Amino acid sequence: MSRFFIALLPSREIQDSAHQIRQYFSDRYASRGAFNSPPHITLQPPFEWHDTDLPRLEECLRNFASTRESVPITLSGYGAFAPRVIYINVVRSPELLALQADLMAHLETHLLIVDQVGKTRPFAPHMTVAFKDLTKQNFRAAWSEFENRQLEFEFTASELSLLLHDGKRWNVKTEFPFLSNVL
Repeated sequence: MSRFFIALLPSREIQDSAHQIRQYFSDRYASRGAFNSPPHITLQPPFEWHDTDLPRLEECLRNFASTRESVPITLSGYGAFAPRVIYINVVRSPELLALQADLMAHLETHLLIVDQVGKTRPFAPHMTVAFKDLTKQNFRAAWSEFENRQLEFEFTASELSLLLHDGKRWNVKTEFPFLSNVL
């Protein structure tokens, strides 16, 4: 069994900017946990899957992605899950919300992958820059610095990414282009 999750990854330029912000949190507030994965927007939280059944998982994601249009994404400002997480806020567009809900339904129907937490909590799209290793004291200091800080990025998500945990960090295993990129 391996651990996977499914996400949208921003453009390389936005990943580089998010990495610089993460580095600031690491240097200034001793928060390094966000470095355990590339900057991303989680659509399906981590789940376990049999390695021998990986082709079925990938085929299911390929089929889903091939029917979807690219999704415009707007990143705007910062948000927090107090008292330990600070993130770049992702605007909750109808297209993004529909993509996530449809993906969850598709995974449940075709692979019996169910996010129990997601069934009780609304989808809160975000891009983490300071993770749970942020102390409560450092969270308060960092949040007072970032809660009103401006940040604006836009990109078009053109594929789903399946990430695999290697025991230390998350890495992109496979990417699945959306319909508009397949044609």
